[in-house]
Amino acid sequence: MKIYKEDLHWAASQGLITEAQADALWQALSHRSDHRPQFNFANVAFYFGALVVISAMSWFMNLAWESFGGGGIFLLASIYAFCFVMAGKTLYFRQNMKVPGGLLFAIAVCMTPLAIYGLQRWTGFWIQGDPGVYRDYYIWIKGSWFLMELGTVISGLIALKFVRFPFLTAPIAFSLYFMSMDLTPLLFGKNEFTWEQRLLVSLWFGIACIIVAYLVDLRTRRRDGDFAFWLYLFGLLAFWFGMTLMRDSNEWQKFIYCLINLGLILLSVLLKRRVFMIFGAIGVFGYLSHLAYTVFKDALLFPFALTVLGISIIYLGVLYQRHSRVIEHFFDRCLPQELRQLLPRD
Repeated sequence: MKIYKEDLHWAASQGLITEAQADALWQALSHRSDHRPQFNFANVAFYFGALVVISAMSWFMNLAWESFGGGGIFLLASIYAFCFVMAGKTLYFRQNMKVPGGLLFAIAVCMTPLAIYGLQRWTGFWIQGDPGVYRDYYIWIKGSWFLMELGTVISGLIALKFVRFPFLTAPIAFSLYFMSMDLTPLLFGKNEFTWEQRLLVSLWFGIACIIVAYLVDLRTRRRDGDFAFWLYLFGLLAFWFGMTLMRDSNEWQKFIYCLINLGLILLSVLLKRRVFMIFGAIGVFGYLSHLAYTVFKDALLFPFALTVLGISIIYLGVLYQRHSRVIEHFFDRCLPQELRQLLPRD
């Protein structure tokens, strides 16, 4: 719910509060919102600058860096990380500039895979042989990247313990997503895993990541920062693509796939997470496309049936919007207290 100053003055005009209380309440709410991320020029500049730095030290890393050798890469990455931590500490704790300070800590965490790569290149220690240059980390699936991902997750969790900044979960979730792919050669052998095994590992890893995100969602309040969003996003990426790309040999399996995506849409309502709605809607639309172009390719009435279905869904949405408060109160009364406690808090 968004509240504007005019809403408070409206409440004062209705006799709910006084004009003085409306002004005092607006000043207090404005001061409280100053410490939350907002979509303004300053925050856009902060996040854009952070992404530029992270990209420069990851995706855009060129082969010239390999000339420093493993020891040089490890030393440079460690120095970069230390400087970012010290600058972030100054901004976050001393100057109370939470967004730029937190982003500097996030950049420091993103230096972890580069530092671990340099250390492994220096010592020659690899889990499954030399995986190649650092740029290949973002391209090829190899078991030897696992320690880089594990180290990033650990450093991110350590940073979160001291700095309560939601964006710190982004490098953690990103590394977990990469880990879901690089686990496959570790579990099944370097050259022995199949495409189906890779998808299976991705699917179950995604489910585990979504469960962790749900537990984080339960333990935190979103008004204090969304610490679960990135875990939900990358968990859904691993789960949904693993499920979607699996070979389904019959129509029954495709129908089950559609039901699972409908379940994702339902979860988006219960958990109040739009990302579930996006993946679920794409999955359902894909199944309907399969029906239109394969099963009912020449059926005359199928497009009309889909049109009626779509209009019915829109009508249900209109009814829900008109009576949303009544419906929500009805479900609140019907749901046992134990189940209501399982839903994340706003």
